[in-house]
Formats: sequence, structure tokens, C-alpha cells
Amino acid sequence: MPERTLVVVTGPTGSGKTALAIELARHFGCDIISADSRQVYRGIPIGTAAPTPGQLSAVKHHFVEMLELDSYYSAAAFESDVMALLPELWKKGDYVVMCGGSMMYVDAVCRGIDELPTISDEVRDATLRQFQELGIDWLRAELQRVDPIYYEMVDKANHKRMVHALEITRQAGVPYSSLRTGRSKERGFRIVKLLIDYPREQLFSRINRRVEAMMEDGLEEEARSVYGLRHLNSLNTVGYKELFQYFDGSMDLATAVARIQKNTRVYAKKQLTWFKRDDSMVRLDPSRPLMAQALAAICK
Repeated sequence: MPERTLVVVTGPTGSGKTALAIELARHFGCDIISADSRQVYRGIPIGTAAPTPGQLSAVKHHFVEMLELDSYYSAAAFESDVMALLPELWKKGDYVVMCGGSMMYVDAVCRGIDELPTISDEVRDATLRQFQELGIDWLRAELQRVDPIYYEMVDKANHKRMVHALEITRQAGVPYSSLRTGRSKERGFRIVKLLIDYPREQLFSRINRRVEAMMEDGLEEEARSVYGLRHLNSLNTVGYKELFQYFDGSMDLATAVARIQKNTRVYAKKQLTWFKRDDSMVRLDPSRPLMAQALAAICK
């Protein structure tokens, strides 16, 4: 009897994860879990490259457009929700496909994350307000003061990660670094991770074309529809930030589109760096049929 298997389809943005995940899910007759930190929100399907209505009707997806833009969600919540959902999905069969490039979300399910305190609205609002008023230099200095160990290892250009560490430190009353064990949790199922591995220049060309396609599909109109909510964390992401600057008059449209392309490529580079750390990933060569490679890895 086959072993219960979670098939993870991942890769950098623009690599074609959704199409492969749907093909695999149809082959195995199973559902898809979306591991994307922005696709969980309603109202922004173009900018988040959410599955199309046709794709959603082809295979049942979970964690797509389930929350309002002002809702709070996290990798810890995702881990808890997925682990609660999986027993129901196993009743349907021995395979479940998880698809996404949000590295923290993928790791949360595959490795687990440390038990951390739930951040109160008061702590979250106060920390975010201070960052918005005092800027990233204050954020770096404050994190260095309260948690010098984590400060040495964090990406100091990633304000979201530093704000999160500061929130946890304030909520717990101890440094964030002291709560990080780095230990993987035991999972009662097999995990096969598939990485769509495009050569960098080819990937960047795909990203540039995808941004152009998003603009043709109505990304500007979608961004305008949520412009009044631009202060929300769910919209603090590539695509919307640049168009909001265009709406504010700080750059023209052509510059905004070029900036979206550039910042998406920068994000893809971060994803590639993350993937390099994981030796368990099976790298799929997109110059060869992906489905055949994927099935060979899964059925090994």
C-alpha cells in the first residue's frame, strides 16, 4: 500500500509551479494546498498570480483567497491549519500536493516551526507604528539592543523579518533568538520536494514577461481598487508597492513596471538562495518533460 505522501511543488516566482501541481493533483486524484503567503487574501488575484477560475475548478485548492486584506496570518498559523486539514485530505487518498514559493510556509509544514507566542494587537500595532514613524535605522538599532544574537544573522534589509522578531521579543519578554530551536518536527508522512530549476537568465526573462502579462490582465486596475488600503501588511508586497508609488505621483508608469520586474527578480534571487540550503529537494530540469521527472521522483 502506498505511503501517505505530501508532494511539494516549489521553485522561484514565475517558474510554472501551478501548472505542474495541477497536473500532479489530477494524476493522483488529490487536492492542492497553496503555500503562498499572499494568495490567502481575497481581491488581489492578478498581483499574487493566484490560480485562475479554470484552474480552481479543475482541482480543489485550499488556502486561496480565504481571508480579507486586513486579516493577520502567519507561517505558524499556516502550519497549524495545514496539519489540522491533512487528516481529512488523507481520507481521499494517499497523496496531497502542496504548491508555493513562500519559503517560510513550505518550511513550516515540512520542518515545523518553533512554538512562539501569539502577538497581541497592541504589540503588533505599537511596533508597526514605531517602525513607520522612526524608520528602518531605528528598527535595526532596537533589534540589536534587545536581541543582538538574532540581529547578527537577520537580513538587515528585510524590515518585515526584523519587525516580526521585535514583536515576538516584546510579547514573550525574552529575545526571539532564545525561542528558536532549529529542530525539525517529526511528521507522520513522507515528503517529496520538487523544485522547478530554471537557469537564472531564463528565469529572469520569464519574470519580465509575466509582469508584462499581469499589466495586460489588469494589475493596474486591481491595484487601484485596493489603493485606499495601502497601509495594510497584505499589500506591502511587490507589484502593489510600486504601483502605489505611481498613483502617488512619485514615478511614472513605465518606471513602476520596470521596478516591479526588478524587485520580482530580487525576490527570486532570495528564493534561490533559500532553496540552495535544502539538499532534500529534487531539482527538475524544465528543458525536459516535468511530469515524467516528477513522477519518477515521487514513485522512487
